[in-house]
Amino acid sequence: MKKFNFRKVLDGLTASSPSGSGSNSGGGAGSGSVHPGGTAGLLREEIQETLTSEYFHICKTVRHGFPHQPTALAFDPVQKILAIGTRTGAIRILGRPGVDCYCQHESGTAVLQLQFLINEGALVSASSDDTLHLWNLRQKRPAILHSLKFNRERITYCHLPFQSKWLYVGTERGNTHIVNIESFILSGYVIMWNKAIELSTKTHPGPVVHLSDSPRDEGKLLIGYENGTVVFWDLKCKRAELRVYYDEAIHSIDWHHEGKQFMCSHSDGSLTLWNLKSPSRPFQTTIPHGKSQREGRKSESCKPILKVEYKTCRNSEPFIIFSGGLSYDKACRRPSLTIMHGKAITVLEMDHPIVEFLTLCETPYPNEFQEPYAVAVLLEKDLIVVDLTQNNFPIFENPYPMDIHESPVTCTAYFADCPPDLILVLYSVGVKQKKQGYSKKEWPINGGAWNLGTQTYPEIIITGHADGSIKFWDASAITLQMLYKLKTSKVFEKQKVGEGKQACEIVEEDPYAIQMIYWCPESRIFCVSGVSAYVIIYKFSRHEITTEIVSLEVRLQYDVEDIITPEPETSPPFPDVSSQLPSSRSLSGSTNTVASEGITKDSIPCLNVKARPVRMPPGYQAELVIQLVWVDGEPPQQITSLAVSSAYGIVAFGNCNGLAVVDFMQKTVLLSMGTIDLYRSSDLYQRQPRSPRKNKQFIADNFCMRGLSNFYPDLTKRIRTSYQSLTELNDGPAPLELERCKSPTSGLATRTPEAAPAFYRNEIPAVRQRNQVHHLPDHINGHCTSPTSQSCSSGKRLSSADVSKVNRWGPARPPFRKAQSAACMEISLPVTTEESRENSYNRSRSSSISSIDKDSKEAITALYFMDSFARKNDPTISPCLFVGTSLGMVLIISLNLPSADEQRFTEPVMVLPSGTFLSLKGAVLTFCCMDRTGRLMQPPYEIWRDPNNIDENEKSWRRKLVMNCPSPSQEIGDHQYTIVCSEKQAKVFSLPSQTCLYVHNITETSFILQADVVVMCNSACLACFCANGHIMMMSLPSLRPVLDVNYLPLTDMRIARTFCFTNEGQALYLVSPTEIQRLTYSQEMCDNLQDMLGDLFTPIETPEAQNRGFLKGLFGGSGQTFDREELFGEASAGKASRSLAQHIPGPGGIEGMKGAAGGVMGELTRARMALDERGQRLGELEEKTAGMMTSAEAFSKHAHELMLKYKDKKWYQF
Repeated sequence: MKKFNFRKVLDGLTASSPSGSGSNSGGGAGSGSVHPGGTAGLLREEIQETLTSEYFHICKTVRHGFPHQPTALAFDPVQKILAIGTRTGAIRILGRPGVDCYCQHESGTAVLQLQFLINEGALVSASSDDTLHLWNLRQKRPAILHSLKFNRERITYCHLPFQSKWLYVGTERGNTHIVNIESFILSGYVIMWNKAIELSTKTHPGPVVHLSDSPRDEGKLLIGYENGTVVFWDLKCKRAELRVYYDEAIHSIDWHHEGKQFMCSHSDGSLTLWNLKSPSRPFQTTIPHGKSQREGRKSESCKPILKVEYKTCRNSEPFIIFSGGLSYDKACRRPSLTIMHGKAITVLEMDHPIVEFLTLCETPYPNEFQEPYAVAVLLEKDLIVVDLTQNNFPIFENPYPMDIHESPVTCTAYFADCPPDLILVLYSVGVKQKKQGYSKKEWPINGGAWNLGTQTYPEIIITGHADGSIKFWDASAITLQMLYKLKTSKVFEKQKVGEGKQACEIVEEDPYAIQMIYWCPESRIFCVSGVSAYVIIYKFSRHEITTEIVSLEVRLQYDVEDIITPEPETSPPFPDVSSQLPSSRSLSGSTNTVASEGITKDSIPCLNVKARPVRMPPGYQAELVIQLVWVDGEPPQQITSLAVSSAYGIVAFGNCNGLAVVDFMQKTVLLSMGTIDLYRSSDLYQRQPRSPRKNKQFIADNFCMRGLSNFYPDLTKRIRTSYQSLTELNDGPAPLELERCKSPTSGLATRTPEAAPAFYRNEIPAVRQRNQVHHLPDHINGHCTSPTSQSCSSGKRLSSADVSKVNRWGPARPPFRKAQSAACMEISLPVTTEESRENSYNRSRSSSISSIDKDSKEAITALYFMDSFARKNDPTISPCLFVGTSLGMVLIISLNLPSADEQRFTEPVMVLPSGTFLSLKGAVLTFCCMDRTGRLMQPPYEIWRDPNNIDENEKSWRRKLVMNCPSPSQEIGDHQYTIVCSEKQAKVFSLPSQTCLYVHNITETSFILQADVVVMCNSACLACFCANGHIMMMSLPSLRPVLDVNYLPLTDMRIARTFCFTNEGQALYLVSPTEIQRLTYSQEMCDNLQDMLGDLFTPIETPEAQNRGFLKGLFGGSGQTFDREELFGEASAGKASRSLAQHIPGPGGIEGMKGAAGGVMGELTRARMALDERGQRLGELEEKTAGMMTSAEAFSKHAHELMLKYKDKKWYQF
């Protein structure tokens, strides 16, 4: 625990700083020292910061969602757990809700096949790099015990018989090898392909596609080859007992449980049933989906049947289940699973292609009636389980969050330690949305064990999707269950073919895609912004209503008139002051078309809000829809920042053109202003016009509002593919004149499609402005509240003399920094190769004059409502809006609200820029405020009440506000700290003196993607995720680094868009298009993680085999087990060639051993586990012995009774 004295820190930094350091109120961009800024900067209070590096540690916790790109499936019928392998080498193991484990092959190669050691707590995986891995599942974090790398052959199929320790491995060459599971050493016993087939066969049989031992005799192995050959191999005699040949290629084989017949699926859509007594021809051949032909003609071929399973039932006809096999003339039909039960054929059409399926049976023994009860079907993007016990084959309701990607995720939000009643409230309204028709039975994959653990605070995750839907998830205790789904598209009219015209040109696909989310859990105010430049404000209600949706249209466009290269010698020194005089504007504002120089500006929104009354069910109900409109044939820019204050009743949002502030209580627009006008006359950087603009049609065609689908490189340009990095896209060649400023060093260059607006020190009048102001008050204190008055937007063109005035100011003003930054890259166009090469974030303001030609459009990147000081040395606290821009500027907007609560719905709200600004390097990302004791101050909010509750009387309708600002008696000197973080650095300012107390340059070679102020162990810290993969934590307010870990490099824009921090040491990001990865940066949670995870393996007694009976055992085949150890062991089979396969010891395997596998503790742990297993086996042996004794006694009793019955009878009496 360390104490930080502001006075000592300031004294030390001031003494070490250069004497010529800047003394402006913002501290100067890029400043590395502290500027006292007067006596108020010398704080005498001591703030005790408790956070140290011991509190922090980065580790992954759990992964939610559907495994991306699945390839393999396995099921343990005793433990009842399911394993899914993927193309990226990941394995997900699922059991009951809460039992969800993720493990990863280090090689990252695709998983070809998975095999459980049934009821043994182990799993074998075969990967595409021809390596077998043995996973230990008796620990909460599975680890690899052994690996076996094949060097000369490719693995194609594996089979592990039940209760066997010998694994059969088929290869691409047609050979079959045998591996000891315990030692993971290759046996010398090999079945070569040339010995398996007949000597007269001249062609290679192809790869091994199937291996299985006979249910009747474990000493017989069935080997299926791709070209249609099946060999029944006698393991003891080492020869082929019989061979089967078929003209069509084989895809899969399955036994009848009696071991007398087996069924094959073929490439022509046929199923063949073979009898071991007559192998010369199929016992039965059917093409289930083929058209019936005349006698003597072969049935029409169909698509290949990729897999078939033949499962028998004791009291009904057997089930024949297969995938594929549809007729070729039905090309448009979806992938299907066919279930044949007796004479009934049921075809289940799937939404996605089938990867694999398994039939879940009651018994693990292959020589018993299988009694199937369900089918687990693994699709490319879903997992479903079909109930076979009901005639209509319904599916089970999936308890796992497998539908995160139902529509592609476009944004995320994470809230920890939120109000405890929220989860129940959201669940109560979301339970009515659940689909019907599921099976009444419980989810059959219910293995493992899971406890709630010690973490009890509620967590909620919100995901925004491309179809406009919002999903609320309960993320408490490292689980994930969907609570409630909100469809934002319901407030808009559906687009019909041929309608929309220009509006349709904005977004080709997914016009409702969610871009930003803002949620206040305390007031339950929810706000979203979409890709079509709209903002929707929702209020929560438990009652259903039918009402009309209120909508507002806002014109937020700013541009510069074309400017010719000026003649500097003909310009007067100052502009005409008369042209700058503001004029009053109507309070009601206007959204109608405005004519300027004979050009009509279109005032149409991108989407049409429903004009009729809309029924809104309980839950979140639309309060207000705000839309940006087209201006002069150009679409609106996408929204880059969003903030809502329930206490103020105001929503603010901004984009590359400017800022809009809306009163959602009075449904009026308070401010619609270009970014340049927010500076008023206090602009630090003088801007100059650039070269003439290009053709507007080119601009509109290449505008970023064409939709999210243009971010991705697939040929169909659909958002329903995985999100890819913007750097992979190329929007075609562009003139060099349209080259724009780029984002930082990662190569994620950005550009804006319009010419730059001119920035001037004195607001030069000839600048043409396209922003419209709505619902502004006329005057405040005798001055216009907005510089964008009608007289300023007269559209006057600069003459050569007027332009030369500007250039005479040019040599004296400092060049400005880059305008676009990484914070705006989500709304920017794809980049060209030349642009990506020229990326440079470290352009200083003293760089060459050529940087002036870059686009100076300044985007609004961050917004924050707080009770603070609007101006320097302001004596009182008032409602404020902090505005951060892509140039690193922080501006404060003053909000003048009615003092009485009754007047809030009638009196106008005054909004005007205060003229206060602070500056940083890079685009501003986030804000927060702390009081003088170092406590994090939460923005004021309104306590939620149901707006549609008819039981409340008028008195109870009074708004209840929670204000976190100190009382007026405490407002003496500086007592509030404002923390501002940008892409490059963080600063701490003391208010109202605006003294810069601390500056921390977070990164020089990269840039920050995500920054949040979070609470950790009751203390505040600044959490940052950098583009180079570093996660950094800084204690507040001193900005002292306490963690810097190279966690995850930015390989995909998906990570940058969805990464978010929250309180209590939690964070998440979208690791793939279908999965959410949660992580923690808390050392305490890392220590308790083992207790929170579920157990994959639970001790369960293996079910006993059914009694075959005396006659069936005598005449039904050998049925007895044979000694595989004697046959495959080193003593009889010898050693395998060392060059054939290489044994690799695993990195882990015994829980609790961390790098001490060879020590005494490791040996003791092994011995203890061995004793436990031996004791368990001895217990099982004792039970079996007792059972045999009981059977023997019963047999003796029956024999004695039989003897007594026939003792006195003569021979002729029988």
